[in-house]
Formats: sequence, C-alpha cells, structure tokens
Amino acid sequence: MAERYSMTHISADRLLPSDRIVSDVGAVPARPRRRGAGIAAAALLLAASGGALLWQSQPVHGAAPPPPPPHVTVSRPLRQTVAVSSSFLGRLSAVDTVEMRAQVGGVLTSINFSDGQTVRKGDVLFTIDPRPYQVRLQQAVAQLQTSMAKRQLTGVELWRAQQLKRTNYGSAESVDQRLADAQSADADINTARAAITDAQLDLEYARITAPFTGRIGTHLVSVGNLVSGSRGGSQTTLLATLVSLDPIHVDFDMSEAEFIQFQQDHPGAIKAPVQLSLDGDGNFNRAGTLDFVDNAVNNGSGTIHVRATVPNPDLVLTPGEFARLHMAIARPTAALLVPAAAIVPDQSQNTVMVVGADGRAAPRIVQIGDLYRGLRIVKSGLGANDRVIIDGLMLARPGSKVTAIDGKIVPGDSAPQT
Repeated sequence: MAERYSMTHISADRLLPSDRIVSDVGAVPARPRRRGAGIAAAALLLAASGGALLWQSQPVHGAAPPPPPPHVTVSRPLRQTVAVSSSFLGRLSAVDTVEMRAQVGGVLTSINFSDGQTVRKGDVLFTIDPRPYQVRLQQAVAQLQTSMAKRQLTGVELWRAQQLKRTNYGSAESVDQRLADAQSADADINTARAAITDAQLDLEYARITAPFTGRIGTHLVSVGNLVSGSRGGSQTTLLATLVSLDPIHVDFDMSEAEFIQFQQDHPGAIKAPVQLSLDGDGNFNRAGTLDFVDNAVNNGSGTIHVRATVPNPDLVLTPGEFARLHMAIARPTAALLVPAAAIVPDQSQNTVMVVGADGRAAPRIVQIGDLYRGLRIVKSGLGANDRVIIDGLMLARPGSKVTAIDGKIVPGDSAPQT
C-alpha cells in the first residue's frame, strides 16, 4: 500500500494526461465505485467522439450531379457590302423667311389668319384701310383725263398753225410753239399714267398677301392700330413673320477628316443623298440631298458647315427642330455585321462572346461602327469564321463550356440607324 500511495508525490508536470487521470483516480482508494464511474464516462465520451468521426468520414450519397453546359445560339458574322457612312446632328431651318411689314401707312382694318396657321401663296393676311389710296387712284385717273383733253386741244392748234403757214398767213414761230405745246401735253399724259400706276400699287399694298406657302407666326399688331409703311423699308411696322416649310433645309457640321474622305470619293461634286430622322425616334424615313458645302473649314472647331435640302410635303418638319442625319461619305466596302444585342459595352470598349473549337466561350474586344439594317458593323477584332453568340449571351461565362446551336443572322429592312 505504501508503494501505491507513493505515486502521489510525483510532480504533476512530469505526468502525461493519462497518467494524471490514473494517479488522480488512484489517489482516492476509499471510493472505488466513483473510479469505475469515471472510467465508464471516459469510455462513453471516447465512443461518442469516435462515432462522430466515423459519421463525418462516411461518403455523401444522393448529391445532385453538375448541371449540363448551357445552350447558346451561335452564328458566323454576316458579310455584306455596305457604304462607309457617318451620322450627324443637324438643325432644321426654313428655305425662305420673310418679315411681313407694311409698305403703306394707315389703320389696320383686318387680320385674316390664325396665329401659327399654314397659309398659301397669295392669301390675304392683313388689310390696311384702302380708302385713302382709292382716292389717290381716282385723282390720278382724273389727271390723265385732263392731260388727254389738253393734248387733243394742242393737236388741233398745231394743225391750224401748220395750215396757216402753208398759205402764208401764219409764221414758223407759231408752228413751233404749237408743236411744243403738243409735246408737253404728251408728257403730261405719261405723268398721269405713272401716277395711276403708283396709286394702284399703293392700293394693292393695302392688302398684304403671303409671298409663298408657309407657316405664319403670331400677329404683332392688332386691328385698329395705325401702322407705318414705306416701300423703302425704313420706319415700317413689323406685322408677322412667315417661314417656308416645303422643302426645308438641314444645317450640320462635318469634321475635317470626314470632309477629306468625302472629297476623295466625290471629287468635284456636292450632291449626295442623306437620310433624316427626327431626334429620338430612330426612324430614318426621309430622304434629302446635300446641296451646299461651305468654302472654308472653321479654325476653332475643325469642322465645315454643310447643308442638305429635304422635301416636306406633309409639313411635319418645323424650322428649329433637331434631327439626325445619316450620309455615306465613302464608297461601299465589305463589312462584318452582328446583331446589336450580341455586343456587350464595357466603359470604353465593346466585347462579343465567341465559341471556340473546344466548346468554351471566350470574349473578343471589337471596334464597332454604325447600324446597318438593324445590325451593327464590326470594324475590327472579329474574324469572318468566328462563331459569335447571338442568343443566350447571359448564360455564357468566359472560359466556361457551352452547347452551341447553329443560328442565322438576318438583316432587317429598316434604313441605317445610329
């Protein structure tokens, strides 16, 4: 017994954990039942932990298999001959603009249009009180009658003087006097006729008519006001403004590089077709013709001013509106086309996804151009035999396997868009 209890004097830091348990258990000989209970608890704990380890090491049965590669539609780029074109932002302007001003003075008696109305050439827009000018015309007509009567009298007197001179009862001096009187009467007749024309002109100017078909603005003078008028245009009253609508001009600027390319492919020519779309609708359904190129490049902006004329028979286009223009500036060339939806924009670059021979998706950085018949022109970065993902793009990840299904790129029937 002394040997058994001597183990309690061994330093605890020299014992292993298992020795400590045994020594601790052996240090209490008076309670053998508790020792057996401790051993049983340790065995139970060990068995439980072993069971946990055994459970964790068992393989997982019934896990779902990895999903199959996603299906995507691919197609080679569509190869077509397209015109090298550019898009521009332009502004509509009237071919003709006129300020309706009075050429005779008087009281404004009527306004024969509604503000903003489309008027036709020759329509009476304003009327100035014509009575003073009717009086002037009557006076001119009366003066003509007086001059004609005087001319008739001088003609008779001249005939008499000539007869007296033949019979030696009259002198040559008398004949000359009567001849001068007749010529003066002729001049009076011409003056009276000119006065009639002048009075008729004033009477016509009392009715202000539209010089061309167009849209008139708001009236600036109300009925009953006294307006000033002059044929010379000084100190006249502005009544309204009229602009023409059909055809209509589109003014825009072309960069120096585009202008040089345009000149190279259109030597000595200005006329070129353009297509027009109102800003925002994206429908280039109006055709026009480039008909003016300025004679100098702007030093500050590096652009040159050009102008196109567009028919406007339905009078929908209005001066001052912005519009998009599409114009071919170079000869047609072969190009690769892909759907716009197949292009992924990323900040300053554009990317398309292609499927390689190994069935994996890979990105390609491309340079794109304008839209042509609903398809985007690819300038560089893509080969004619590359298989481009045109549908299911969101399912493809760079480097991942995909199941490629052959498709076809079909151009639309719309005009070029930007």
